Amino acid sequence: MGSGSEPHAERAEPLGRWLAELGVNLLTGGGAGSMAAVSEAFAGVRPRAGRIIGILPGAIENTGYRVRPGYPNPWVEIPIYTHLPLSGDRGTERASRNHINVLSSDVIVALPGGAGTHSELQLARHYGKPVIVFGADAPHVPAGIEATDDFTRVQAFVREALDLPA
Repeated sequence: MGSGSEPHAERAEPLGRWLAELGVNLLTGGGAGSMAAVSEAFAGVRPRAGRIIGILPGAIENTGYRVRPGYPNPWVEIPIYTHLPLSGDRGTERASRNHINVLSSDVIVALPGGAGTHSELQLARHYGKPVIVFGADAPHVPAGIEATDDFTRVQAFVREALDLPA
């Protein structure tokens, strides 16, 4: 989870590669920015066992269903189309796909982002999901959620949350 506009490549790329090497699936919101950067890095690992899942925002209109422009990014392998249009500062509301993103994740690693990322962090805390922010300078990190620039700390957190050996 993270910014839909800023790639934060210095964090997203090593994170995406490591998660692919770990053999897990990657779930993002399926958009641009850090979602695309981590997905591209994940996709570049060969061979790999995990898949790239994107939970996509959409809307039902008079003319039918419409996915938000720019979704999914080119690296999403399993797109999950939703009718849930809300995001950003409305990301904790019932019509936001952020609930699906959080509830479908075993562990959440968030990169710096804006209001949408903040809402996902709030939901992770609300739903009791293990969550860490990879970016000590990330804005709007709710109290009680760890934020770090130490990639080895992120790796240890993920391994512990997934009950994997160190």
